[in-house]
Amino acid sequence: MTIITHRDRLSLSRRRVLGCGVAGLAALSARPARAADVVRIGLPTKTYYPTIIAETALRQKLFEKEGINAELTVYRGGAEGYEAMAAGAADVIMNSASSVAAGIRKGVMAKNVAGSALGYYGWHLVVKTDSPIKDVSELAGKKVGITSAGSGTDILALWTQADRKIQFTRVPLGGGGLVPNLLSGNIDATVLYSPLTYKMFQEKQARSLIDFGAAVPPHMTGAWMALDKFIKDKPQILQKTVNALYGGLAFLQDPKNRAEAVKMIAEIDEIPPAIAEAELDNNIVKLSRDGEMTKETMARALDMGKLIGMTDLAPVEDIYVTNFRPVPTMA
Repeated sequence: MTIITHRDRLSLSRRRVLGCGVAGLAALSARPARAADVVRIGLPTKTYYPTIIAETALRQKLFEKEGINAELTVYRGGAEGYEAMAAGAADVIMNSASSVAAGIRKGVMAKNVAGSALGYYGWHLVVKTDSPIKDVSELAGKKVGITSAGSGTDILALWTQADRKIQFTRVPLGGGGLVPNLLSGNIDATVLYSPLTYKMFQEKQARSLIDFGAAVPPHMTGAWMALDKFIKDKPQILQKTVNALYGGLAFLQDPKNRAEAVKMIAEIDEIPPAIAEAELDNNIVKLSRDGEMTKETMARALDMGKLIGMTDLAPVEDIYVTNFRPVPTMA
């Protein structure tokens, strides 16, 4: 997997804007010229379900149907995407729900606007197939890969240390660096997400020490979020963005679109169809269809944050809003 550099992001962003805009040229002659609203969507890493969802919405022209242009930027991890949002470089991002609570205390005024998952579906702590490590306890004093500090992989690495009462060195490698560094022996294990987990398991390159989807208690693990300023100043654009994103998810989850969904996942993630099927069946079909966030699931997310050592978190009432429930755009 290739790490997306800042230059790559700029190129990708320009391509997204052009891709969304071309189809609307024919309509310009029928009405007064008006620049379409642009929403900048930050994605935590390339081979991960938020990218699949956003790319699907783009390919199905769902942003265009909502009257907006989507500019997608792929980052090296959730924390980098959060920093981009905090700096005003992204309007809507996907990240761990608890990150908002920590960010508010540091002056980053943001809210979760639509829930995505209640579990780490397809996430595993993995080692190479031929690794001598057979149990998590043997990782004490070893090196474990994560994408970046504060990301979902980091949260699960910290959870592992707390749950199994061990200490290891967390090594930030970006989304593109996890697999190469594991296979080369630069790290002893890594927290890995689907579909990369399925790819490595099917190719017998890795084996699991922990299935986080089964081991970690259910809570709001991921959510789409935006700064308070964007929520206040551009609520209509935010609602349209949420509609398009959940329209993309609805397309992928619809059984009648299965063949096309598998093909699309394989193309977006550059993986074989069999692995794309595993990603669809074991992860994407389990994602929230309605974006619902409740006080209970958000409170559990904060409890998870506290468990791994997050302190000075904003109260649960301050970290989410429920007035942007998605009305999925139909393909």
